[in-house]
Amino acid sequence: MAKISASMVSELRAKTGAGMMDCKKALTEVDGDIDKAVDILRKKGLSAAAKKAGRAAAEGLIVADGAGNSGVLVEVNAETDFVAKNDGFVSFAKGVAETALKDAPADMEALLACQFPGTGRTVAEEQTHQVATIGENINVRRFSRFEVPAGKVVSYIHGIGKIGVMVELATDSADDKVAALGRNLAMHVAAANPQYLNRNSVPAEVVEKEKEIMRAKAKDSGKPDNIIEKIILGQINKFFGEICLLEQAYVIDPDLKVGKVVEALAKELGTEITLPRYERFQLGEGVEKRADDFAAEVAAMTK
Repeated sequence: MAKISASMVSELRAKTGAGMMDCKKALTEVDGDIDKAVDILRKKGLSAAAKKAGRAAAEGLIVADGAGNSGVLVEVNAETDFVAKNDGFVSFAKGVAETALKDAPADMEALLACQFPGTGRTVAEEQTHQVATIGENINVRRFSRFEVPAGKVVSYIHGIGKIGVMVELATDSADDKVAALGRNLAMHVAAANPQYLNRNSVPAEVVEKEKEIMRAKAKDSGKPDNIIEKIILGQINKFFGEICLLEQAYVIDPDLKVGKVVEALAKELGTEITLPRYERFQLGEGVEKRADDFAAEVAAMTK
């Protein structure tokens, strides 16, 4: 008997909009086979959204909620950009963010089981209700929640919900300049799309692969090994400067590195300020899309 994981339940719910427990039961009945579980839900008539199965939901909204020392980002997907602008859909997305902020669920399964504001339904049941009402596949895809004992959590939504960023600044200072810096840093993350916080967080295999590529290119030039290693050292530092947030050139002032900007404010305020983590969601990234689907192409990042 296959173990029915939360991710399997989430995938089936995304395809059918059926209730969480119904999805678990269907998956258990067919030993974890997603396609067979979809058929079971269709046959039992448990899902008003079952006929939407297989249709990519790659549009939608990224929304944020929170202030002060806590915040949340949520991505809710729909099939078309038109529905993403629907008042009912927008209200649903904001309600999910409100719930994630208030209830602090541990994971997606816990979030879907939370009570949706003012309806008497769970988030999962409200999602199914929205699918039936709006007529498109709708999926609460992911969320991230930050809460810090001391500091600021600042969020930024780019454009009309295509990109969302959340930044944490850890500090004892209550100065408004901390929140202002947090927003500027969030905007930087939206534009520069760092892959890692700092060089220590880059996996060793990623660094080694990059060095191998650099080494192969350098050898083609015919330079001696000792010179090649010096070249690689300079190039790998440039590589870190491109992918690591704290080493990136600050978009507001490219002469400064992000880490130095944080240090400068700490010095100005006479206190410690660190940037321990951030989150960046781009709408539809990683969603499997079909060539014949209406929402096959997700909007690229707006400059």
